[in-house]
Parts: sequence; C-alpha cells; structure tokens
Amino acid sequence: MRTAREGATNVEVVGFGCRLNLVESDLVRRAALAAGRENLVIVNTCAVTAEAERQGRQAIRRIKRERPDAEIIVTGCAAEIDPARFVAMPEVGGVVGNRDKADPRTWARSWTRDEARSRAPSSPLPSEGIRDHARAFLPVQTGCDHRCTFCIIPFARGPSRSVPMDEVVVAARRLVERGFPEIVLTGVDLTAYGQDLPGAPPLGSLVRMILGEVPALARLRLSSIDCIEADAGLIDALAREPRLMPYLHLSLQSGDDVILKRMKRRHSRADAVRFCAELRRRRPELVLGADLIAGFPTESEDMFRNTLALVEDCGLTHLHVFPFSSRPGTAAACMPAVAPALVKERAERLREAGDTALGAHLAEQVGKVVRVLSERGGIGHAEDFSAVRIGPVEPSRLLEVAIVASDGKMLEGTIRP
Repeated sequence: MRTAREGATNVEVVGFGCRLNLVESDLVRRAALAAGRENLVIVNTCAVTAEAERQGRQAIRRIKRERPDAEIIVTGCAAEIDPARFVAMPEVGGVVGNRDKADPRTWARSWTRDEARSRAPSSPLPSEGIRDHARAFLPVQTGCDHRCTFCIIPFARGPSRSVPMDEVVVAARRLVERGFPEIVLTGVDLTAYGQDLPGAPPLGSLVRMILGEVPALARLRLSSIDCIEADAGLIDALAREPRLMPYLHLSLQSGDDVILKRMKRRHSRADAVRFCAELRRRRPELVLGADLIAGFPTESEDMFRNTLALVEDCGLTHLHVFPFSSRPGTAAACMPAVAPALVKERAERLREAGDTALGAHLAEQVGKVVRVLSERGGIGHAEDFSAVRIGPVEPSRLLEVAIVASDGKMLEGTIRP
C-alpha cells in the first residue's frame, strides 16, 4: 500500500498494486487537486488477487475510522470489476472507473453514493513524475489482449493501448527538465507497446527514440516485460545502449511447460532459458528478476521443482514470489487447487532460493565501484538495481560509490569524492 498526500485535510490517495497504479495514484491526486477538492481520500484499488482486493476493502474501513469526516471515493481495477461491492460499503461515497479517474472534470462534479462512473477503457496519460521519488515512472501502455487463466486485469483495463511515441518523448524530455535523472517505462503489458499504433512501432523503437531524442536522460529503465514479446530492436538496445539499465524483470510465472500451458502463457520453459542466456551473452553484466507463482492449481512437486530450478537455469536474482491466490472470475479459479499449506511451503522455498541467489550476486559486488541513484532514507540503487546503503544524501543524485560490504539483501557503500 502506498499513500500520496497533499496537505493533511486536502487530498490523499491510497494506492495498491503495480507501478502503473503508483503512477496513476499520483495522476489522480493531481486531478482532484486541480478540481479544488478538499477532505477527500481516494482509494486506488488493485484486482490482481483476491487478497489485494480484500486489502483494499480493509483499508477503506480503517480510513473511515481514522478520518470519519473525510469523503472516501474508490477507483482502480477492483472497483472497475465489481463496483457494486464497493458501492455497498457504507464507508464509500462513490466509485470512479479507470477511464475517468485521472480527469479533473471527474472530480469537479458530485455524484450520488450508488453511482458507478463509466467503465469504458481509455488511454494512459504521460506522468509528470512521482512526487518525492528519485526516479520518474512514465506510463506508455495499458490494458492487455491476452487471457492468462490466473489474471483478471484485462477485464479491468480493457485491450492494449499505447501512447504515441512523440508524446512519450515530449513527456520524457519534460521529466528530465524537472530534474529526474532516471525514467522507468511502465505498462500492464509493456512489450505489447505499439501494436495498436499506426505502423505498429515496437517497444525497442520507442526505447531508441527516447535515448536519441532525450540525450540529457542519464538512465532509462523498463518495468516488467514478457520475454516472448521482446522485439529484436529491444534486445539490441539492451546489448548496445549503456543508458538503458542492465536489469530486466521478467513475467515468467512458472518453469514447468504443463503449468505454463494451463496458465495460457505464450512461452515455454526453453524459451525463457534461451532468452536469458542470449541477453547475458550480449550483455554479461545484465541482472534478471522475475515474477513466479507458487502452487498454481494442479501443480505437482515435480512441476514445482521445474520452477525452482528456473532460478538457477535463468540466473534470476530478484524474485517476486506470489503464492497462488484464487481470483473469482478467472479460469484458474475453477481448476483443482493445491492445498493452502503446500502453496505456502512452496512459496517459502522459492523465496529462499531467491534470497540465496541475491546474496551470491551481492557478494560479487563487494570491492567494485558502481554508479548509484540516491533516494530517500539513505539508500540508492545501482544500475543493476541492487540496493545500496549510502547514508543521508539528497535524492536524485548520481554518485560513484565504492561497495565495501553486503548483508545478503543490500550493499553497503562509501561515496567517492
């Protein structure tokens, strides 16, 4: 859960879920402020799992207890899929659809408590950057044309839509002018970028255009991508462009071919391993992370071990492990479930494998000098996304840092003069 505030009694946005939701939470806050709203709390929900939706409802109840006089409006993917459930909550003053939530005109009007706003899809809006963050997250795509059996998000965000390349470049240039040294391109299905635009320019073309047209941008980073959709231009840019950071987070989900088919994923285990090996051949310093699901329905111990082995076979060091959570409305919810205790145990084994891999990678960095982007709280991130403790430094500075130690989760560094 993330909170964006502008004054104690003005507008507060409580956001859940992905980086795109983080960006949109900032856009929503700006839109509500532009409309002159006060004493308003907006809950930007997530629907990726049933647990995420439960956390959203829990937060609404807590907010009402803490701020009984504030108006609470709910938006985001969970509210898009099931607006009636939120309308029925006595704490909720209204529901706003994803299409309308970043439009100041939405917040300039009033509506009855049981009115759910339009749910038609819309295009993402380039962000002005997230306040109080060292890097800027720039949404360039939203929606999804695929139907993975565990995922409800396409029903919340509609089909894939992309921001035209020239608009992205203008937004990126503006962010650099505002002092952001690093931009992260975000989307629901980022590697689907451009398929809906004239000429279908792929993500690799967008990356090259940004780097070429915004030479003052020090670092460009990608959020999660789908390995099977990565175009040749993107792979070439990763190999050749030093300003494109050597870290990729992959949406892999499983390392077993049968489970991948039951998930309706479009890659095989061999595809993932081959993709990672090719990228490392072309850029040896590349570091890889991945989303992995533990305990997907019908998963046997042998199937799970194939996923566990993927950590080593793909050389993964930064894992996001999700214990499978049945999401009503998805095909996976109707499949034979794995026992909850077994799901939990497998998730823990995956996390342990990830911790071991991360610890080994960080140990290899001791003694090196790396370039770190400073952030709040006395930490920063190296180009390979390793977290580095650097002490109190003004955010958004690029620093040369000598790595002196590692605790297995974070590096310890000394700033070089």
